[in-house]
Amino acid sequence: MEAVCEQDHGGEEEEEAMLWSIQEALERQTLQIGASACGATAVVDVLKALGVEVTPEEADRSVQTRLRRNESPLPDYLLSRSEAGATHAQLIQGAEEASKGKVIGRFFHLHPHRLVRLVSWLARWIRKVSETELHQRLCSESVLLIRREDVLQRLTPECCLSSLSDVRWKALDVEGQVKQMCREEEQEEDGAKLTHITIPAAYSSGVTLFALRQSALGQELLSAPELPLL
Repeated sequence: MEAVCEQDHGGEEEEEAMLWSIQEALERQTLQIGASACGATAVVDVLKALGVEVTPEEADRSVQTRLRRNESPLPDYLLSRSEAGATHAQLIQGAEEASKGKVIGRFFHLHPHRLVRLVSWLARWIRKVSETELHQRLCSESVLLIRREDVLQRLTPECCLSSLSDVRWKALDVEGQVKQMCREEEQEEDGAKLTHITIPAAYSSGVTLFALRQSALGQELLSAPELPLL
């Protein structure tokens, strides 16, 4: 842990790293392949960057993207919104399955808050590409170009909290909040009323990195320590 802290708070670094040029990214990027399928879309580009070609349909099938239940009653619809898409576990499993075991993934938690210079940390992993003999490729979900402004816009430790795993409890809780809001709307008395519904998310805040399984970089990724707590 001390090594990580020291590394992340060392001297100034050029905080930009890339696997594809901007032009290559424009030409090779995969457009959204379906509703709530941003995770599966990212997996397509991850595998492409690692030299493994899969169809969008195969990636989406492997990731098992969860869809919104648009025709459901309101409580169930809201619950489906909290689960729509894919968790990091689904992305890792999906990338491994779609690549037939050639690609592995590793999730690094960012909540609770971590002691890390995020841009530098991500850039260092990407720069390791040039240090490998076979030029194995590594990428973070769909992040093929790392710049400070991109990370500040997209990745903040506060973006979401770790989820509650009890789906039944989540369904009951959302339904209870909806009923409470309806009751309060029917009441004529003045006073504070429920104006927002809290929906427990199925996601955890963090970064998922991928690499080829049979590579020194892949083994380093799997053995890397968690980011130290702030």
